[in-house]
Amino acid sequence: MASTPMLPPNPAAGNPNLDGNPLVSSPPGTDMTGICFRDQLWLNTYPLDRNLVFDYFALSPFYDWTCNNEQLRMRSIHPLDISHLSKMTGTEYMLSDVLEPHLFVIRKQKRDSSEKATPILTYYILDGSIYQAPQLCNVFAARIGRALFYISKAFSTAASNLEKVGYVDGESDGAAADLKTGKETVDVKEVKRIDHILGSLQRKLPPAPPPPPFPEGYAPPQPPEAEKGSETQQGTEPQLPPVDPIIDQGPAKRMKFE
Repeated sequence: MASTPMLPPNPAAGNPNLDGNPLVSSPPGTDMTGICFRDQLWLNTYPLDRNLVFDYFALSPFYDWTCNNEQLRMRSIHPLDISHLSKMTGTEYMLSDVLEPHLFVIRKQKRDSSEKATPILTYYILDGSIYQAPQLCNVFAARIGRALFYISKAFSTAASNLEKVGYVDGESDGAAADLKTGKETVDVKEVKRIDHILGSLQRKLPPAPPPPPFPEGYAPPQPPEAEKGSETQQGTEPQLPPVDPIIDQGPAKRMKFE
């Protein structure tokens, strides 16, 4: 198995693997989501795969030098060997997901027995850059905080617009007359919109049925000009009832939209 030089993050603390000095560096903190680690020199020298990814992770400030994996490294055992880690108790790192060579997910957990391990934190290596994954509660808090910010901003904008409307209402009579004219213009547009809706509905309705015939012996009223001519033609031929220009106008003409 290939290995890389194992150096602690603080050279002044000494290297327990080379010097045999006790480790004095403290474990990393819990919230380190604002830190990104990348060692380009290491990436140019060694391949980033599942065999060497933990050695690369050990160079970052996320690494806890008191973990069980470090004890296996001191014994020249692969630090991710599950057969040895399952027999130990304490803090350890596990490689949970791998998508070589771009993505590696490392889980920090506390092992109580060979079958029980409690997850603590999660780290991921994306194209050589190491990050700490945020906890779910922090993600929810950030999303809710952002939503509340925009909601508060919307209410502030609405309140400022209402103040402007109130200021316009309290101006002089000339300004009030201009505002009234604007409201009347809006009403005219609304009336036109309603007329357009009613016209479209009327065009969709079927044509009106023909009117019933006049009863026998009924003579509809005639215009004054036609009365003189009717007296001469009354005995020769019967007159047909005139067509109602409003009711009987044949089938409705519908507009065609292509």
